[in-house]
Formats: sequence, structure tokens, C-alpha cells
Amino acid sequence: MAKKALIGIFTLAFVLLGCKKPTTPNFHKEYFGLQTGRYVIYDVTEITHDTALNPAHDTITYQLKTVWSAEYIDNEGRTASEFRRYTRATANDPWVLSDIWTGIIDGIRAELIEENQRMVKLVFAPTLSKEWDINAYNTMPEMNAYYSDVHIDTTINGTTFDSTIWVDQERFNSLIDTVRSFEVYAKHVGLIRKFEKNNQYNFADSEPQTGREVYYNYVEHGFE
Repeated sequence: MAKKALIGIFTLAFVLLGCKKPTTPNFHKEYFGLQTGRYVIYDVTEITHDTALNPAHDTITYQLKTVWSAEYIDNEGRTASEFRRYTRATANDPWVLSDIWTGIIDGIRAELIEENQRMVKLVFAPTLSKEWDINAYNTMPEMNAYYSDVHIDTTINGTTFDSTIWVDQERFNSLIDTVRSFEVYAKHVGLIRKFEKNNQYNFADSEPQTGREVYYNYVEHGFE
């Protein structure tokens, strides 16, 4: 009897294990922040360099608000969302609609159509081994991206995000060029930081002769 009881217990255990549902993989698509009504506000600084102009180095600052808006079916039959961008000079000014882009999550890709250029912003699930070409679906030169950090905490302007991913896009330095760009995304928020630098130098001068720098820093997010 004891032997039969033991066999019965093992049989039941195997049956229970066999009936266990397989775990669904977590692709962490929430990092893109695509949810109707979600907005994010940034402080933006843009610096342009051109020694042929006066001033040679010009800086502008403003605020940018991005809002995920109406859904629609695109020309490939996919459900896409409007990505509305508003700007204002200071926090006391009214928002003015500057442009409407398009965002979509297509399988494991998060895409943003910026000024009619389709960009692959993220590839899911984010891992340190993933690399992709941001410009794979447009006519611009290849731009390889990779995750330099995944699922780490990041603090910006006093706000701590407990799960962020860092996307390195370009990194190049020489005696006459400095090219660097990266983006940071927070889970359930979207983009929280952006940095671009593409400057050209003369050998004997530490200041850029031409170029551009862009800085986005998170201010707040919510729903509207």
C-alpha cells in the first residue's frame, strides 16, 4: 500500500506540473509610454555653432510637451497613434502645437515617424545584447543603437524613476569631430532624457566651428 501511495503522489505531482501554464514573456513595452492621453513635459536647450555667423554660438531654451493622442489605422493596416508636440517659451506661456508625429508598437519594435522619417526607437525586450539600426526603414544613413543600461533607477530634476533603459545611438570622437547621442526611457512614462551633439572643430581651436547640441530634460508627466 505504501508503495502504491508513493507512486500515486509522484503521478499527481507530474500531472500538476504538466498542467502548469507557461509563463508569458515580459517584453517591457511600457518603456515607450504609448498610452492615449499620456503627456510628458521637458525643458529643452538647443545650441547651434557657426563661426561664420554673429553670434557664432547661439542658445535657445523652451519647454516641450508631447502627448499621445488619437488612434487610427495607418496605410499598412496597423493601429497607430498621433504623437502631438507642443512648445512654449516659458512655463508661464500657453502651449502652441508645433507638429504631429506618429507612434506605433509593431511586434517587438517601437517606431516613431519624425518629420516623415520612420525611426526604430526601441526593440523589445530590452537587453544589453540587443543592437539595431534606427534608420532601417527610412532613407537616412545607418545609425546603430544598443542598450547601455537596462532596468536601472535614474533621477532627473529630483524625480527618481525606478526602472529606466539607456539607448546609446552614436558615439564618435576625433580631432575634428565629436558626435554623441543617447536617450533614456522610463517605464510607464516614455522618454525622460535626450542628448545630441554633432560638432566640428579646427585642430587649433577647442571651440566648435560648426555644429548643434540638443538637451531634453524631464519636468513632469501625467494624463489629460
